[in-house]
Amino acid sequence: MTKDLTEGRPMRLMLGFAAPLLFGVLFQQFYSFVDTAIVGQYLGAEKLAAVGATGSVNFLVIGLCLGFCSGFGIPIAQAFGARDIPRLHRCVHHAVVLSAAFSIVFATLAVWLCRPLLTLMDTPPEAIDASVSYISIIFAAIPCCVLYNMASAILRALGDSKTPVVFLVLASLVNIALDLLLIVRFGLDVAGAAIATAVSQLVSGLGCVIVMKRRFPILRTRREERAFSPALAKEMLLIGLPMGLQFSITAIGSVVVQRAVNGLGVNAVAAVSAASKISAFFACVFDALASAMATFAGQNVGARKLDRVNEGLRAAAVIGCVYCVLAFGAVLLVARPLLGLFISADTDASVTEMGVRFLTINAAFYIPLLFVNIVRLCIQGMGFTRPAMFAGLFEMVARTLVAVLAVPRMGFTGACLANPAAWVMADLFLFPCYRRVMRSLRARLMPGVQEQPRLLRHRRAA
Repeated sequence: MTKDLTEGRPMRLMLGFAAPLLFGVLFQQFYSFVDTAIVGQYLGAEKLAAVGATGSVNFLVIGLCLGFCSGFGIPIAQAFGARDIPRLHRCVHHAVVLSAAFSIVFATLAVWLCRPLLTLMDTPPEAIDASVSYISIIFAAIPCCVLYNMASAILRALGDSKTPVVFLVLASLVNIALDLLLIVRFGLDVAGAAIATAVSQLVSGLGCVIVMKRRFPILRTRREERAFSPALAKEMLLIGLPMGLQFSITAIGSVVVQRAVNGLGVNAVAAVSAASKISAFFACVFDALASAMATFAGQNVGARKLDRVNEGLRAAAVIGCVYCVLAFGAVLLVARPLLGLFISADTDASVTEMGVRFLTINAAFYIPLLFVNIVRLCIQGMGFTRPAMFAGLFEMVARTLVAVLAVPRMGFTGACLANPAAWVMADLFLFPCYRRVMRSLRARLMPGVQEQPRLLRHRRAA
C-alpha cells in the first residue's frame, strides 16, 4: 500500500497523490462547516461568536501539535525514499514515543491556561464562559487529535494518502451525527460540539492505527529497532520543533487579530467565525497540494533527485493557480448563500455583509496563499524546517501590524486585510529561501557521494 513518488511524471503523481488528500481535507472542513452551522442555527449568533472566539487559541495550541506530527513524518519519508528500512523503523518508533509524550504535556497545560488566554484576548464577556466550555474539551482531547495526525503523517510518508482519508470521512460522519444528537436532542450547548469533535478524532486515529498494524508489514519492527536513541530523538525534535513553532508563531498573529476583532463586537466576531469556515473550505486544495508536495520532496531528496523536486513544485503551482481563479469566481457567486447556512434569519443583517466582505478580500489573494502552502511545505519536506519557521514569523509580524495599525483606522475592513498581508509577506521570504535551500542541497548531494542521505542537517542550512 506504499507509493513511490521518485519515479513517473510529477504532474500525474501530484494529482494522484493530492486527490485523496483533497477529499479528506474537504471532509474535514465539511464536518467543521456543519459543526459551526449547527451551532449558529440552533444556538444563535452569541454561541457562534463564543466558538469563533476560540479559533486563534485553538490554532495556537493544536497547530503546535500538528507541526510536530508533520515534522516527524519528514525523516520517515526521506528514509523511505532512500530505501533505508532500519532507519525508517527507528524514526517511526521515535515519532510515536515523542508525539505521545508531547500530547499529554500540551493537553495539561492548554486546559489550565485556556481561560487566561481567552481573557487576555478580550473575548466578549457574554461569550467567554461558553468559549471556555468549548475549548477546554477540545484541549483535553489533544491526545486524540495527535493520534490521528501522527498516524496519517506516517502513512503519507510511505505514499499512502488514501487510508487517512477513509477514516477522516468516517470521523466526519460520526462528528455530524453526534453534533445533532448532543446539541439538538440533549441540549449540551457548545460543549456538545466539542465532545463530538473529540470522539470523531479518536475514531479516525484508532482506525489508522489498526490499518497500519494489519496492512503495512514494512512498519513491523524488531526489538533492537525500538531502543530509544537520544541522538535520533534530538535530530527529530530539531525538525519537529521548528514546524510546531511555525504553526504557533503564525497563530500568535491570528490571536492578535482576533483580539482586535473582539473589540469590534459580537457581530464582527460571528461574521469572521462564519466567513473563516467558508474560506477554509475553499483553501482545502492548497492544504492538499502542500501535503502532497511535502511527501514528494521528502522522498525525492531521499533518492537524491533534486530536479524532480523542482518539477513537482511547478506542477503544484500550475494546478493551484488554475484553481485560484475558479475559486475567486465561486466566492463572488456563492458567498452570501453560504453565509446563510451559518447565520439564522433573525440575526442582524450586518453580520452577513461583514462576512461577504471578509470572504471576497481573502479570495482575491488566494494565489499568494497557494505559494505560502506549497513552497513552505516543499522546503520542509526537503528537511529544512527552520527556514520555513521564519515564514511563520513574517506572517505573525504582518498580522500584528494590520491589527495594531489598520483595524483601529479602518475597522472591520482592516481586519479583512490581515490574512492577505500575512500571505504576501511570507511569500517575499519563501521564494528566495527556496533557491538558497536548493543550492545548499545541490552542493551537499553531489554526484559520486557514496553515503546514502540521512536525516538532513537542516540546522546548518538556515
